[in-house]
Amino acid sequence: QLELDFIGPLVLLQGRNAQGKTNLLEAIFMLATSKPVHALNEREIVDWLAGEEPIPYCRIAADATIDGRATALEIILTPRGDGVNFTKQIKINGVAKRSMDLVGVLRAVLFLPEDIKLVDGGPSERRRYLDVALCQIDRAYCRALSAFQRVLLQRNSLLKTLREQNVNPAAPAVDAQLAFWDEKLVQHGAIVVARRHNFLGELESHARERHAELSAQREQLALHYLPSFNPGHLSDSDFELLGDGLLTDVSPVTLDVAAVGAAYLHKLASRRAREIAAGTTLYGPHRDDLRFLANGRDLRTYGSRGQQRSAALSLKLAEVRAMTAATGTAPLLLLDDVMSELDAERRSMLLAVIEDVPQAIVTTTDWDDFTPGFRHRSQLFHVQSGHVTPVSHTEVSQEVDSG
Repeated sequence: QLELDFIGPLVLLQGRNAQGKTNLLEAIFMLATSKPVHALNEREIVDWLAGEEPIPYCRIAADATIDGRATALEIILTPRGDGVNFTKQIKINGVAKRSMDLVGVLRAVLFLPEDIKLVDGGPSERRRYLDVALCQIDRAYCRALSAFQRVLLQRNSLLKTLREQNVNPAAPAVDAQLAFWDEKLVQHGAIVVARRHNFLGELESHARERHAELSAQREQLALHYLPSFNPGHLSDSDFELLGDGLLTDVSPVTLDVAAVGAAYLHKLASRRAREIAAGTTLYGPHRDDLRFLANGRDLRTYGSRGQQRSAALSLKLAEVRAMTAATGTAPLLLLDDVMSELDAERRSMLLAVIEDVPQAIVTTTDWDDFTPGFRHRSQLFHVQSGHVTPVSHTEVSQEVDSG
């Protein structure tokens, strides 16, 4: 059990690795997104010791001032009868809500050392990043994404059944069945594809500026959204080149949902036999990706670790700007021991961003990662074995001076 009062715009928590600093930030971020950062399901985030309680449960709650209003947020996880899965309850100001209603109330951007996975990891990492960022600022997007995922499960179930029955893809009955689900999938999927593409364009303008500063103007960053079908912004030949990484200069264009929907529907209809043979949906936002390029070179394949880290940092810094522009309010910043991974120039840039937001909660293993001035402006805590203890500026200064 832990209860903390973060009263200032800057909060700095220091402790060795594996003491609980990351857990604290992830708990706060879960209040912003309703989902765990690393765990695949809610069961994985509940402490094993909770099972020894008479009524085992997990509760995360916060009282915050959001857009000038006092707001109480709460997530409660309780085990179901099977002892494996958990039920999630959401409350906002004491009123029961859906998970979707919680997302975007407390807007936050989380910086982690493993953010480099956004560049060198798999496509699912990048799709999840876009979804989490967009859901915090666009409720319509979040609803469309949720609806798309529900329809996708049903359509995949049908495709699997059709494959097992070895049906004729051209049979009228098969066509009628899939046409119904195609329309549903396109209705929501087109919104997801168009919004992701357009949002990435907004991020790119900010990220390019940040990356140029980080590379001393030597590199120009580009972000390309790679849908699994041509949404109509390129010729078919250019779209193929884009997918192969051979088209590096893409003019920014805003996608129209209706046009994307028409292209998506055509793709599904023309690839029906292939999808039945596969027993799954092969085209749509669940198969999309994004690519980072510096001076036209794919950073996932050809970038150094330093270049990849700079690109990931530039993207996160761009997210702060884009979220501020979309909502009129800067998000809460959560930084988990990222200073140790950065050189002096990158640290300076990140510290400048921290100064521009209403509140930042930062963790570190070493007080020396931050200047005396930054520490003096911060509320300071020491973290050890899950216990968080306030410490004075005098105590920290003496600890730093003694080495």
